[in-house]
Amino acid sequence: MAAHELNTPLVEALRAFYAHLAGERRLASRTLDAYQRDLDGFAAFLAAHLGQTVTLGDLPSLKASDFRAWMADRRRDGLSPRSLARELSAVRTLFGYLQRRWQIEVAALSLVESPKLAASKPKPVSEAAARALIRETGERDAPDWVRARDAALLLLLYGCGLRISEALALRRSDHPLPESLRITGKGDKTRLVPVLPAVREACDAYVRLYPATLEVDDALFRGIRGGPLGSRSVQALMQDLRGRLGLAPTATPHALRHAFATHLLANGGDLRAIQELLGHASLSTTQVYADVETQRLMSIYDQAHPRSGKP
Repeated sequence: MAAHELNTPLVEALRAFYAHLAGERRLASRTLDAYQRDLDGFAAFLAAHLGQTVTLGDLPSLKASDFRAWMADRRRDGLSPRSLARELSAVRTLFGYLQRRWQIEVAALSLVESPKLAASKPKPVSEAAARALIRETGERDAPDWVRARDAALLLLLYGCGLRISEALALRRSDHPLPESLRITGKGDKTRLVPVLPAVREACDAYVRLYPATLEVDDALFRGIRGGPLGSRSVQALMQDLRGRLGLAPTATPHALRHAFATHLLANGGDLRAIQELLGHASLSTTQVYADVETQRLMSIYDQAHPRSGKP
């Protein structure tokens, strides 16, 4: 890096970084806004912390304690560990860019650890809520084929444990559904998923009612305007259904996949078999459903046992 570039203010380097994110990496505007908010705040802290206008030449002398002071300041602002981890990730991305473009080496940043995050627990809907969601699709003011489509889709999520993307990836050629579906999920991992008769019947009813001809390679689930059904439409459907039923915001399409796993486990399902059905690469990922079920049983015990809460 030329000597005169050491005097480049950090805020000016930030503008170049934002242009890089928008032009070369083509990030979405919402993501760009988050980067700008986080990094402008970081730059403002550094200027106040060092008591001067920060230039590129100042950065290599930063210590791990400087970054930790910024993190402590953000914690005092009430930032959650997850949000702080996101902001630290944005800072690391920025310094990676500065290294590539201006050969700025900030060794201290590698000594700073991200906040430890508690593993989030799946939030499945109850068996009664799952049945109510599927039943409620038939009560909505919509064409018959739309109500049938929605019931078939929710049954696939709950009855087969599919992700939204996996259900929407089905083609007309997949119908009529076989007794076992071959699903390609995350990481191109392929798994076989048994299909319950109720799921096959619901899909049959939808295809019979659909008012147009579907070509072999067409997406099986169609939107109201004739194109493939999108994930946002499924999210909107669940938002409408949980509003009608008074369910919590955690009643999302993915909560039906969680329910598939926890309800299988509650009824004697083997954890390794559930791992295969969900397409998890690691058993530890599936293990969280056992933890959720244990917590549910302990909650029932606490409410029902006559000695619960008594000395």
